[in-house]
Amino acid sequence: MITKLNHVSVFVLDQDSAYDFYVNKLGFKVNTDAPMGPGMRWLTVCPPEQPELEISLMLISAGMMFDEHSANQMRELVSRGTFGFGVFECNNLMATYEELKAKGVEFTKAPTKEFYGYEALFKDDSGNWFSLGEKKS
Repeated sequence: MITKLNHVSVFVLDQDSAYDFYVNKLGFKVNTDAPMGPGMRWLTVCPPEQPELEISLMLISAGMMFDEHSANQMRELVSRGTFGFGVFECNNLMATYEELKAKGVEFTKAPTKEFYGYEALFKDDSGNWFSLGEKKS
């Protein structure tokens, strides 16, 4: 029986830039940052209050997962905002929105009241998009 998910990947265009975005802008913690052979790097981050879920910032490159043609297609799709969609939670959406906006995070939807709570949408530096929400109390 499967008991939990402990790693998930987000495809990124540049791992150094993604490191800066997720760590310095979103405030995530680095779990692992290790070389994995020539030109490869295993980079995982997590929200500070959820260390058991590692988000692998996976570089889109030809090699293990993609041939060069497929890697180019993936880079194009990610940069256009085709992929992403994860949902992050926070305790105070307005305060978090203002903090992240001041750090240069690009929001595509300002905080809005929805039937399930409050939500804003943002993009990472590669083009992946995410929901940031505050649940109804």
